[in-house]
Amino acid sequence: MKRTFYPALAAGLALFGTLTSCDDALDKTNLGSIDEKLIYNDSTLAKLNVDYIYDQNLPTWFGQSTAGNGTMGATNPSILSEEAAGNSKFFQTDGSLTANDVGDFGTALNASNNYGKIRTINMYLVAVRNGSIAPKSKNRLLAQAYFFRAWRYFDLVRLYGGVPLVLKPQNAVGAEAREAAFLPRNTTTETFRQIVSDLDSAAMFLPGKWATSADWGRITRGAALAMKARTLLYAASPQFNPSDDQSKWQAAYDASIAAKNALTTAGFGLHASYDQLWFSEVNNPEAVMVTGFNNSTGDQTKKNNGYDNATRPSYTGTGGGSNQPTWDLVQAYPMLDGKKITETGRYTYNRQLFYKNRDPRFAKTIAYNGASWPLNGNSSYKIWTYYNTAGTTSVETRASSTGFYLRKAINTSVAAGDAQYVGTDWIEIRYAEVLLNLAEAAAGVNRLSEAMDQLKAIRQRAGIENADGNYGLQTGMNRAQMFDAILYERQIELAYEGKRFWDLRRWKKFETVINNKKRQGVTIKLNATAPSNFATTRDNLDLDQVYTNYFTIDTKNLDSNFLNWSSNYYFMPIPQAAITNNPLIVQNNGGWGGSFDPLQ
Repeated sequence: MKRTFYPALAAGLALFGTLTSCDDALDKTNLGSIDEKLIYNDSTLAKLNVDYIYDQNLPTWFGQSTAGNGTMGATNPSILSEEAAGNSKFFQTDGSLTANDVGDFGTALNASNNYGKIRTINMYLVAVRNGSIAPKSKNRLLAQAYFFRAWRYFDLVRLYGGVPLVLKPQNAVGAEAREAAFLPRNTTTETFRQIVSDLDSAAMFLPGKWATSADWGRITRGAALAMKARTLLYAASPQFNPSDDQSKWQAAYDASIAAKNALTTAGFGLHASYDQLWFSEVNNPEAVMVTGFNNSTGDQTKKNNGYDNATRPSYTGTGGGSNQPTWDLVQAYPMLDGKKITETGRYTYNRQLFYKNRDPRFAKTIAYNGASWPLNGNSSYKIWTYYNTAGTTSVETRASSTGFYLRKAINTSVAAGDAQYVGTDWIEIRYAEVLLNLAEAAAGVNRLSEAMDQLKAIRQRAGIENADGNYGLQTGMNRAQMFDAILYERQIELAYEGKRFWDLRRWKKFETVINNKKRQGVTIKLNATAPSNFATTRDNLDLDQVYTNYFTIDTKNLDSNFLNWSSNYYFMPIPQAAITNNPLIVQNNGGWGGSFDPLQ
């Protein structure tokens, strides 16, 4: 039985969160109206309250933040890269970004924004410390809360740079309390240091693996260390480290080694199957940090993920047909020998037969016209997305705008009518990411052979051929080439997992990868040469022959305007309302009109 965390379990902390309504302070509380001893002298009740923190802070699908609607963190990051099309102010396709368009910082006291969640965590830390729970249980409860405080500050620092570090509940009453709540921004260096400190505190007291299946999904020592490695990798990346300070890369490398060692010792590793890893729960070796969902239809226990039903094609039942991969992503996948489609290798890329002899991860991620996809338990089902000979009407009831669908993490054994109740867990940190983080940090400190070893392990699991001994990877790569190879591997391995946008941003790659381009899809048109009974015989025909003789593939632009990511978006502006509320907060420089330097 999977471990799912429910908000209803934490009435105590939910009540604390409603005790004050003053919106000028970042973090205030008045705990005087409830006796904490009723909760925090009892380990079971205290555990239920840490479950509330889990529920409020664990990310949803694609790593989307739970820090409130209308925020950058709540936006599906796939539409902010070349993975999927979609309008966004971050690309200026519907207007220029302003200082009030990014609300993740929070502009008022609200339980659902970042500082509201930090406030709840800080109250929990104080209450547990003051309780009389046995030391081992107390430390584990504190460790879990420390992890999520680090998680919230990581969400902030990667957007804005340094932010005010609120590390304890503040008094909610009186003018003096209001003045004390006006905290200036800490430097970016200080913010990263605090995140690392909280994660170190978490790792110190968390188990390598929880003893019972009832605790599946709780943060482990390895998860805390993996989050530390991810954090320090951001700090070492060009966004935060334009001078290429080697000490930052060394810190990221040391943290990555520690994370891999801790996870391996605890039994974590690459799942045997790239596509089936999403459907394993307790003891899934790949699942380092997960958000648990279930397939219940009951009001009190229902916590369904929503992703499966929204993603599967609409004409198969109740699906929403969203999350449609672009032609850009389709072409990004390498061939079966690991070579890019533009490189010379064992296989030659054929645009007309774009699906043929590709990296096995391609067919496990992309559902294309004519692909075998055993949806709804039908092992012989094939998906068709082509248009009639006039190119005006699709065989689909509601056609994919790109010509493709996403099949990653879609549970094919679930019937269409039940898709809305799928309980597939979201894996925020996979063991594969831990290896990729280690590869990148190793490249940063010029351990290029070690970096190569991680990429080989990823490609070996993927099923790429190893005819050259390197799974198609270039031999003798220098540091810059290795960085490029690692980012490319991340694009493929972690496709549609919410990582690509953040990778492009921390590596400041938007100007070269995205700008002045339009994302593309395809319209696959049935030729007039196709037999009149094609619709009834197509499933039994040879797909290569069908594409060669009966289909025309036309590309189309998915964006009406050329994409334009502005260089000042690498650090987002603090919302003006937050500055108005707190006069000590200084706006970012770099085109936002302030003097705060997020590189300090």
